[in-house]
Amino acid sequence: MTLLELTDVSVHYGRIKAVSDLSITVNEGEIVTLIGANGAGKSTTMRAISGIRPLSAGSIRFDGEDISRLRGDLRVVRGISQAPEGRGIFPGMTVLENLDMGAYARKDRKNLQPDFDRVFELFPRLSERKTQVGGTMSGGEQQMLAIGRALMANPRLLLLDEPSMGLAPQFIQQIFRIITEINRQGTTVLLVEQNAQQALSRAHRAYVLETGQITKTGTGKELLADTSIKEAYLGVG
Repeated sequence: MTLLELTDVSVHYGRIKAVSDLSITVNEGEIVTLIGANGAGKSTTMRAISGIRPLSAGSIRFDGEDISRLRGDLRVVRGISQAPEGRGIFPGMTVLENLDMGAYARKDRKNLQPDFDRVFELFPRLSERKTQVGGTMSGGEQQMLAIGRALMANPRLLLLDEPSMGLAPQFIQQIFRIITEINRQGTTVLLVEQNAQQALSRAHRAYVLETGQITKTGTGKELLADTSIKEAYLGVG
C-alpha cells in the first residue's frame, strides 16, 4: 500500500527552484532512501513533506489524503515525524524533556510510557542519561535523542535527514542498525543520507536526486551495483 506519494512537486527559494517536478512514492513498511550530492534538493524535499517549505507546484498525498496545504503540526498528528538535519534538539532541556516534547501533538499523553520504554530499549545510552542536558551530550548521543524524540510522536512515517552527518564511524554503524530495527518494528522510513553505502545497503528502494530532479530509481541492491552510482557516490571508479 502506498503511504506517501509526491507528484510533480516543485519547491522554490525565492527565484531559485530547489526541487523540480519531483515524483516519489513510499510504500507502507519500506525503508526508502534519497541520495545525492550537497545541494541536490534532498533536505528541501524532506521539508516539503513535513510542511516546513510550501510547494510551488505539485501535490503530496499521505495515506490517500492530499496534505499539500496542511500545516506542519497537523501532519505530525496524521503520522509524519521528522528528525531534522543538524539534529535540532533542545540543548537546555534534559533527555526526558526533549523526548516529552516529541509527544506534544499526541492526544493520548497519559499513555506515553510504552513509547519511552521503546526509545530507551532502542537507545540504552539515552536511558543512562535521562536527566542529562541535551546540549552537553556528544554528537552521536544527540542524534539518538533526535530520532528518539521523533519516535515519541508514534509516527507511521519517520523522516530522517542526514542521520550520520558528523558522526564517528562507530556511531554511524550503530545508528543505521537502529534505523533497520525501527523499520522491523513496523515504522516506515524515508531516509536522506550522504553515506550512500550505508543508506543503499539498508533501503528497500532508493532514488537518486541531482539538481532537484530524480535521475535514477531502483532497489537498494540495484543501485549499489550500478557503475555510475559507484563512481559518483561510493568512491569506486
